[in-house]
Amino acid sequence: MATDTTDLGAFPLTAIDREIIAMNDEDFPLVKWDELTEIISANRLEKLKRRPSDLRRYIRWSNETKAEYGSIPNFVVQERLKWTPLPSSIPGEPPKFEFLDSVPFKNQNDFKILKNDWPYGLDTGIVHICVWLKTPIETDSSTGDVTDHSRSLIKKFVDDTFSSKLDTAFGPGKGMDHVLWFKNWVALQSVRGVDHIHVLVRDAPQDMLEDWTRQ
Repeated sequence: MATDTTDLGAFPLTAIDREIIAMNDEDFPLVKWDELTEIISANRLEKLKRRPSDLRRYIRWSNETKAEYGSIPNFVVQERLKWTPLPSSIPGEPPKFEFLDSVPFKNQNDFKILKNDWPYGLDTGIVHICVWLKTPIETDSSTGDVTDHSRSLIKKFVDDTFSSKLDTAFGPGKGMDHVLWFKNWVALQSVRGVDHIHVLVRDAPQDMLEDWTRQ
């Protein structure tokens, strides 16, 4: 029997979306840390999915948000980031922002760290964080993946901001074992036009999580 999706409106469901929506949360396999490490290492980011109940809520929210704000990026910029885009004369052009340093992550006023409002279906203890940037992150136009230079900038930022802090909780050099990061290919981004990276932290102390996302 087909699953009723009339409450999801005209959202373009993929075959995998339909398969997940037909499941119960109890039957959905949460991604454990070792599997998450393998997925990110192999760049198989399309394997990361939301739990059935979260996916349904996300789709309904997405439809309502697009109706009210015109697009998901508009909502993120206005309500979550509280940033003001530069004026644009080209309809539909991705938002651009005035930044203080052209190097990503160089100036703290050019980025914002927030918990992901719609995280993937991850095992208990794994927290999904997004780092949003005013400065563009260079990507390879042929693959949509980050360039080697961008990768090195991101790694340094993640090491300095997350891994080194977690050393204080787990011991010198141990923090890196509790942090993963990735940047979705352009084709996989649900919020296109506002550059961001995803950071996953495992068993991070609550006060640390609050400190990172206090901006």
